[in-house]
Amino acid sequence: MERALRIPRAILDQNAGQPSSLAEAAKFLGGKVSGEFQLEVSSAKKYGFLTAQAGSKLALTDRAKRALRPQSNTDEISALQEAVLEAPDFKEVYNHYRGESLPDDQFFTNALVDNLKIPADKISDFRSVFRESLRSANLIDESGERPRLLDVGREGAPPAPGVIREKDSGRARTVKSDSACFVMQPFAQPYGGYYETIFRPAIEQTGITPVRADNEIFGAGKIMDQVWRGIRSAKVLVAELTTRNANVYYELGLAHALGKPVVLIAAKGEDVPFDIGHIRVVYYDVSDPFWGEKLINKIADNVRSALSNPEEAVLDINS
Repeated sequence: MERALRIPRAILDQNAGQPSSLAEAAKFLGGKVSGEFQLEVSSAKKYGFLTAQAGSKLALTDRAKRALRPQSNTDEISALQEAVLEAPDFKEVYNHYRGESLPDDQFFTNALVDNLKIPADKISDFRSVFRESLRSANLIDESGERPRLLDVGREGAPPAPGVIREKDSGRARTVKSDSACFVMQPFAQPYGGYYETIFRPAIEQTGITPVRADNEIFGAGKIMDQVWRGIRSAKVLVAELTTRNANVYYELGLAHALGKPVVLIAAKGEDVPFDIGHIRVVYYDVSDPFWGEKLINKIADNVRSALSNPEEAVLDINS
């Protein structure tokens, strides 16, 4: 990304941002028009920092000006994110993995070659430039075991319709029983992050409001009071069973005792306890490069089914 901005920066600094010929732009960098220079021009155009004008002149785009001479706190980062999200190939790869962790190197390579048609002899360079571009645009979280692509369309989005966030005021918000889906899940990473990247978008597809027990949702108060209100008020629930988290199973027991329909979710290979094993479980496989997108659709389908046929997702404790 930084290299793609070299020519636009030179035009801005040394020609006041006015359109420049190839020879002039090369001279600004202290060189001549060469194969390497042409590659930089091509890269700058790919990111949308330069455009060609009549007479073979190079003109700066608004995106380049915002990246190089920002006028607000968000100008630079928004320009860099636009550059990555609209660049050929990068756009397709990002959209496939947005909101998800990248798979292991071999699986990622296979997906790039087989599904996204990146030439095999270009994979190493592509992966390197792709990762570096994501870092420059703050589109990747590398704090966990595997790097995760941030979903700017969801993770930076405003609250869903009907959701009132009152964390700062310290007041709990009201959860309407005819429109809420309560999510029971571990909070440890990476599972805690699934709420924003998987569960929320899946549930919102069905037209109801996703909620979970934390201060952001319910405000101050005893955690079990929050959980009890959430479970009792919800029309349907989703439970992430992976890791056999004790709190999740406790909350699941409360839901079953209340006769609530619950959609069960677990990672492939997870050993689900026998006493709930007869209830349908939606499994997902993180080794599949498209597991996140598939899981979102599966959860949405099962939530819709639980809403229309709740008896299929309710544990019969009287039998």
